[in-house]
Amino acid sequence: MTSHLSDVWFSVTPLQVASGKGCWVTTTDGEEYLDFAAGIAVNSTGHAHPKVVAAIAAQAERFIHAQVNVYKHDLLEPLATKLAELTPDGIDKFFFANSGAEITEAAVKLAKQATKRPHIIVFSGSFHGRTHMAMAMTTSKTGYRAGHAPLPAGIYVAPFPDPLAADQDAEVARALHGLDHLLKSMTAPEETAAMILEPVLGEGGYIPAPPAFIAGLVERCRTHGILFIADEVQSGFGRTGELFAVEHYGIQPDIICMAKGIASGFPFAALGTTAALDAKWSKGSHGGTYGGNAIGCAAALATIEIMEEPAFLQNVRDRGRQLMDGLRELQRHDDGITQVRGLGLMVGTELADSARVAAIQKHCLEEGRMILMNAGTYGTTLRWMPPLVVNEHEIEIGLGAFEAALKATA
Repeated sequence: MTSHLSDVWFSVTPLQVASGKGCWVTTTDGEEYLDFAAGIAVNSTGHAHPKVVAAIAAQAERFIHAQVNVYKHDLLEPLATKLAELTPDGIDKFFFANSGAEITEAAVKLAKQATKRPHIIVFSGSFHGRTHMAMAMTTSKTGYRAGHAPLPAGIYVAPFPDPLAADQDAEVARALHGLDHLLKSMTAPEETAAMILEPVLGEGGYIPAPPAFIAGLVERCRTHGILFIADEVQSGFGRTGELFAVEHYGIQPDIICMAKGIASGFPFAALGTTAALDAKWSKGSHGGTYGGNAIGCAAALATIEIMEEPAFLQNVRDRGRQLMDGLRELQRHDDGITQVRGLGLMVGTELADSARVAAIQKHCLEEGRMILMNAGTYGTTLRWMPPLVVNEHEIEIGLGAFEAALKATA
């Protein structure tokens, strides 16, 4: 059969799915798979959570699209108000769009307009999206950038600490020295609008930033009047066991980027910033046809309601501990695993070579009926990103499938 779909998408699995429920997907052949990819960390409340489904269905009967330049629908302010309650102190103005790439682009536009400075600093291993500016800001793999040059100028790359370095204090000092050197040699502080950082690298390998490293970045930003942008597209909305990863570090970003898990799979994204910065964003200088989509707002509000249930984030923490404890126990018996790292249910398992990672993924899919994805510049990280509603038994199933794959590929 001839396919009329573009071949540009890469494929993690060949599966054709018919439905999903919680942490499981069912194929058109009736086979069930444990989905520990979760739409690339998007299906935060699992597949087809009843509250999200009901919210989407109810809103679809009222309005599907109420374009915000033309008129305001009645979920925009409630969602912005709820986000102001949940985000770090000082973040109290919100702009809505459709995707993480759109929101990181919006963050750059705001930073440049607010500071009147032209340059942006990103960090090695970063992934900020696939649009042209976001590609220029992405350094996790050449595959995301190759063939699209020349990319927009004004992006400078600073080091990110190597998680495998034996002396982490020295590694943080090395990375901060590299940033200082960049500010002296390539982009002067007075030319630098913002630094943008994923508190936990996503495509770069599920690597939590060392606390001393983030503290050093924020200190330099405050000293030089540079804005600090937290890219929480993948790490936000409970993924790390807190609503936002920056809460683990006790820092206050100037701008925070949100998407992926914000609406349980409905395309939706948000930028949060301070009232003072928002006031410097000239009216009409940014926008978008679908930003603040009514169904997206409904899905986001339902997602937040679920996440505010007393046991929700505790489950993320408990299941994250269970997963990492289980992976570290397996590491004791397999020296091919070089590191287990992560926060909450954003967990990376580093292996010695990419070929074995691919073989493990294949075995988990074909024999264990479990979907995993890799990450990292060299493809040596298996990333665990199950829906945040995953239960203890499902984690045990996942660990069992992984153990069998380790033995089969040893």
